[in-house]
Amino acid sequence: MAGGQPLMEALLLLHSLGSEGNNLKVNNVTRSSIRKTTVTIAIGGIVLLLLGAASMLYGKGQGNSAKWLSAVANAQEQDMWLEEGKYSDYIHRYIGKEQPKRTIKLGAEQVTASEGAQILSNFEQADGQVIQTDENGYVSWEIDVPESGLYNMSMKYYPVAGNSAAIERELRINGKTPFVEAKKLTFTRVWENKGPIERANRGNDLRPSQIESPQWQEAIFKDRDSSYSKPYQFYFEKGLNQVQLMSVREPLVIAYVQLHQEDVPPSYAELEEQYRLKQYTPVKDAQVKIQGEDARYKSDPTLYPIMDRTSPTTEPYHPSKIRLNTIGGMNWNTAGQWMEWEVEVPQEGLYELVFKYRQNLLRGLNVSRRLTIDGAVPFKEAENLSFGYDANWQMGVLGQEEKPFLLYFTKGKHSIKMEVTLGELSETVPYVESSILGLNQIYQKIVMVTGAVPDPYRDYHLEKLIPDLSEQFRSQSERLNEVLDRLEKIAKGGSDNAAVIKTVAYQLNDLADHPESIIKRLEQFKANSGALGTWLLQMKSQPLEIDYMLLSSADAELPEVSPSLPQSLKHHVLSFMGSFVEDYSNVGNVDEQTGALEVWINEGRDQAQILKTMIESDFTAKTNIHVNLRVVDPAVLLSATLAGRGPDIALNEVNAVDLAMRNALEDLSQYPGFDEVSKRFRESAFTPFQFENGIYALPEKQIYPMMFYRKDILQELGLKVPQTWEDLYAIIPVLKKKHLDLAMTPNVIMEMLLFQNGGQYYRDGGKATDLDSEIGVQAFSKWTELYTNYKLPQAFDFNNRFRLGEMPIGIADYTAYNQLMVFAPEIRGLWDFAPVPGMKGENGQIHRETGASTAGAIMFRKTANKLDAWEFMKWWTSKESQLTFGREMESLMGASARYPTANLEALQELPWSSEDYVKLEEQGNWVQGIPNVPGGYFTARHLNNAFFEVLLSGSDPRETIEEYANTINMEIAIKRKEFNLPTE
Repeated sequence: MAGGQPLMEALLLLHSLGSEGNNLKVNNVTRSSIRKTTVTIAIGGIVLLLLGAASMLYGKGQGNSAKWLSAVANAQEQDMWLEEGKYSDYIHRYIGKEQPKRTIKLGAEQVTASEGAQILSNFEQADGQVIQTDENGYVSWEIDVPESGLYNMSMKYYPVAGNSAAIERELRINGKTPFVEAKKLTFTRVWENKGPIERANRGNDLRPSQIESPQWQEAIFKDRDSSYSKPYQFYFEKGLNQVQLMSVREPLVIAYVQLHQEDVPPSYAELEEQYRLKQYTPVKDAQVKIQGEDARYKSDPTLYPIMDRTSPTTEPYHPSKIRLNTIGGMNWNTAGQWMEWEVEVPQEGLYELVFKYRQNLLRGLNVSRRLTIDGAVPFKEAENLSFGYDANWQMGVLGQEEKPFLLYFTKGKHSIKMEVTLGELSETVPYVESSILGLNQIYQKIVMVTGAVPDPYRDYHLEKLIPDLSEQFRSQSERLNEVLDRLEKIAKGGSDNAAVIKTVAYQLNDLADHPESIIKRLEQFKANSGALGTWLLQMKSQPLEIDYMLLSSADAELPEVSPSLPQSLKHHVLSFMGSFVEDYSNVGNVDEQTGALEVWINEGRDQAQILKTMIESDFTAKTNIHVNLRVVDPAVLLSATLAGRGPDIALNEVNAVDLAMRNALEDLSQYPGFDEVSKRFRESAFTPFQFENGIYALPEKQIYPMMFYRKDILQELGLKVPQTWEDLYAIIPVLKKKHLDLAMTPNVIMEMLLFQNGGQYYRDGGKATDLDSEIGVQAFSKWTELYTNYKLPQAFDFNNRFRLGEMPIGIADYTAYNQLMVFAPEIRGLWDFAPVPGMKGENGQIHRETGASTAGAIMFRKTANKLDAWEFMKWWTSKESQLTFGREMESLMGASARYPTANLEALQELPWSSEDYVKLEEQGNWVQGIPNVPGGYFTARHLNNAFFEVLLSGSDPRETIEEYANTINMEIAIKRKEFNLPTE
């Protein structure tokens, strides 16, 4: 395989650095053999397979730290994108270098330069001075290294208040980032339950909110995805060196950064010998149970207690009520996430550690955890605890074959911490990640010659245009076959997770033998590459659910893990009967008293539970106004209202005007304090809710488009990020020549062209459409030209085609940012977003107007307690409530569910980096609202009809839009007459 010799040298280096892992297997424990079966530990050298072709990844450009804010403001200027190698390439260059046993500490006193930082004294019981760094800026130290060699680096830090996101820093040594992963070193915050688990008046547990619990932490610099089993090592020459930490996201306080060698824990055999010499003895007749849901500290707010009702042996248990009785599962699946439990040990001695766990998602493979006791790994094997697959709950004892491993505890309080690692897969995942990047590059090269849909009867001479095509196919096939061999060893031939790898490896090998066949198999090749990306996401996921842990003496009997037959029968019967009486549409406490507000929400139950918790702990507690919250399908709102059975307030509503024209809603602009409340939002956010001089909703969400672009592809083609439509028109032929496309959703583009040219959808207060005006006709003509003359696609899967590089530029809702961050990790650092292209005005300013989609809270006219309802709406749309809800949403569902709040102050404090927020704010200031008018549903419908008539039939754009505008105006007139509104 290409690059094999450097790869083997790097393997030998990492092996010499002590990269051997130890795999602790947690096996099934049956009811009849609980005491006989223990955790099996296979002690072996887990060698990290390095990436032979990893240098394909482009990093982000390095900015000038002295002009950080201006660099952010001008982030679209992409004249220089630097390409750093990955850590595997970096460490390969230093094979055989010394690892000096020295510690060099860099504190506040040694700082030589900084920006956006300040020195603090007497901060949170720190020893000496510390340095507080902002979200923007840097801190630099100059150090005199006494001996050349490879050093680990770590930092003691305190996570001060920010936007509640993980903290990110870029490391530079002597002015350069040593490898691409060092551009985003991640440091976790500390979270805890706000209080104990409470129970609603209907008997269901309420999920506790997660709050920050900032405290000093010491973290070694390592890969955030655990793609390398050991922390990073950095090479320093003897003499004067510069170390610089650049702020990327979130502020923090630094006590010190240090160069050192990582502590290596003893093996269990060595630890056992220490027990013997110190005369430690096992305890007798002792057992301490630690409930999983009682985790004291967590690295992420997503690690909250969850419910399991599949087994009557989970604790606590109820057949039909919600009991938050476990923790983890899919929430605890990402490398680097950790949870810590506190335990009160009754007596000094040696204990067994027992887990009641469930790993029912990664079939045929193990998930891994790193165990620490009181902040330290007790023995080498505990660095990699592996929990095997089973559909049911399991009981496992820490140990090797038939011999349990013992842990020494003194009497009193101790901590047990478990961190997600990739374990056995740490040598497979980066290999596959490299292959996906390689396959995507092969695909891009082919598409640039053939297009996404090649002619199967044409000879494209690919072997001449891409001379090494067969070798690339062969190299990637060999790489995946190595992964396949490793997977079969891990799963002992019993996993079905290897099917995707086997399919792709076979196809690549066949393509290497018959490269000309790629023309007919390109779609299959693309699908298999996508399947490989999905496989990678699944393998990076390491879910584990914990019911409880036990510190137990050897003579203590373990609880039953599997229910008996009578228990199972009783459980299923009671669960079935309970399903007939439980009302799952109501959320939390149900207030039976007269005067309670009835609020409907058309979100999921988890989101509703967040809101209900906020209502009870904040709104009701402060105002004594009681609220019943119900999850309702939005389709029933209009019919329920007309039948007189609607709510007092409905949330997340987009069709306020449809109800307002039926005289069903309150005009909120007439309520006290409205003018002050309206300042929370952009003026454009109210436009969809205005009707006949009234405003009938308070904005909750506002979503608008941004321009996404692939930095690597634009750099390869020598293109800059387009700022104007002229720039965009110039780029289209270059992309088309390479058979690449732009992702331009038709309706969004029409809004941009119309608004940027000073147009509008309606005139005369909504009495007629303005699409037949000269500006409207010109916008429509330019819009259709993009799809007729330039042949842009009208329908596409943006996320997937952007990920593959088929569409290196696209305009999509800004919420796609977080989806790409989560679901396309292999292109992290290769893309960015910016405001949309615009029209240059007379003064040189670029106008970037675009439309937006908005949802809001509405109050019904039938509401008895209108002032109470108004108080609720003011509270719900306030900065504090929107920010709390947004953070809770993200803690519940992850970064892909970041809340698109319309509240401007809340949006600023959500976990966006400062650089990304600057771009969002810039585009948000150009957003135009789209009015809703009686009969307005005809506008979208017939605008779409007009578009396709021009596109498919070749009709004249001017005549077409004028004809359809007349039809739209007729429907508007009919509806205005129906609701007794003036038509002239």
